Amino acid sequence: MTTIQAIIMGLIQGLTEYLPVSSSGHLAIASALTGVDGESSMTFTIAVHVATVLSTIVVLGRQIGQIIVGTFSPLGPGTGLQRLNPSQQYLLNIVISMVPIGIVGVFFKDQVEAIFGSGLTIVGICLLVTALLLTFSYLARPRQRQSISPLHAFIIGISQALAVLPGLSRSGTTIATGLMLGNNKATMAQFSFLMVIPPILGEALLDVIKMMKGEAIGGDIAMLPLIAGFIAAFISGCAACKWMIALVSRGKLIYFAYYCAIAGAATLIYSLVAG
Repeated sequence: MTTIQAIIMGLIQGLTEYLPVSSSGHLAIASALTGVDGESSMTFTIAVHVATVLSTIVVLGRQIGQIIVGTFSPLGPGTGLQRLNPSQQYLLNIVISMVPIGIVGVFFKDQVEAIFGSGLTIVGICLLVTALLLTFSYLARPRQRQSISPLHAFIIGISQALAVLPGLSRSGTTIATGLMLGNNKATMAQFSFLMVIPPILGEALLDVIKMMKGEAIGGDIAMLPLIAGFIAAFISGCAACKWMIALVSRGKLIYFAYYCAIAGAATLIYSLVAG
């Protein structure tokens, strides 16, 4: 992978991780069109995913700090979950949302990896599904809740687990699900971006362990392209994260539904023509 190619793949990862258009789907499309497979190098994959996590931490640093400080505050009066303050409840919801993706990662990892190698047809189909979800969330007008309940956190977690399919946008699926459940737009966007931090870091840690054991390291990559891809993913991730929060707050997701519909249809046609 050259430095220019690494920058392109890093930009795609950073932008599409937050915009509701599927990072995995666009990386698969870019790989098919350019012949550059960023996923073939585990080192590069880890680098760009960690870069997007860091961009979330930078953009939402104040909110993350408030949650951390509030988590270590004393419990309030009452019983059960009533004793939790808003920060503790928020962190609990993050943990609850991680359960479905954890189950998929532990028990269905091989099946998911097989789907990723099944070509662009599945990518095109899932992009169309993403378009439908974004459209439904735009048309639905439920009364907005200011806080996310544990049940809603689990349901949103299920949508995140389903979004491991290439072409099914993680941010688009989780935000659309939360909006259709009646959660506040700005609150849902922030929750969607924060809930992905533990799974990405966890997966990166597992990949690092594999590399240390000499397992499935994949293709090699030079240091300069690796750094360039990391910086590109970080910068584009910061921009996309800020932009996406503003777009969700203004209810502009319908435009991404149009894009995903066109991209999905084009991908399906290309996959049929290319064989």
